[in-house]
Amino acid sequence: MKIKTTHNPTPKHGLSDASRQELLEVAARYPTKRSAVLHGLRLVQQEAGHLTEAGMREVAALLELTTHEVYDVATFYTLFYCRPKGDYLLQVCRTLPCALCGAESLLAHLEEKLNIREGETTPDGKFTLVTVECLAACDKAPVMQVNDDYYESLTLEQVDRLIEQWRQRAAGPRRGGAGPDGQAHG
Repeated sequence: MKIKTTHNPTPKHGLSDASRQELLEVAARYPTKRSAVLHGLRLVQQEAGHLTEAGMREVAALLELTTHEVYDVATFYTLFYCRPKGDYLLQVCRTLPCALCGAESLLAHLEEKLNIREGETTPDGKFTLVTVECLAACDKAPVMQVNDDYYESLTLEQVDRLIEQWRQRAAGPRRGGAGPDGQAHG
């Protein structure tokens, strides 16, 4: 299947001309085009903020795959989002060490505090709450990654302070620096 390459340079839900060209160049480096599917999905998410149906269809067409094959890859990896995510992506570790140290109650507390369930985004688009497999900080459980920052040995009180701090920020997501406890988290 061929697609037209006369799209707008920055389409709302598909790939820009530059990203389309980049994906084709990356795909040409592999013996089979399908090997570039992760790169294509990354490009869609980078441009749209999440994976869109149009973007996944475009990746499928460019790599000569079915949309089902692309969707299978997209839903396998936790780093891809098929729905818009909030400014603050709260990823609570759910593996055994964190579970034994309170991650389940931490998750329940976050769901109640944010009035959303795991996998959802607050109506204001500020927070998305998900669970993830091991964040590799088992000795400091329970652990939560928020955007690029790790928060370790969390208590419910610390989480409450963090949520309030993020709610008060007018700008976008936090990128490193000290948390409300004065410790570096990033």
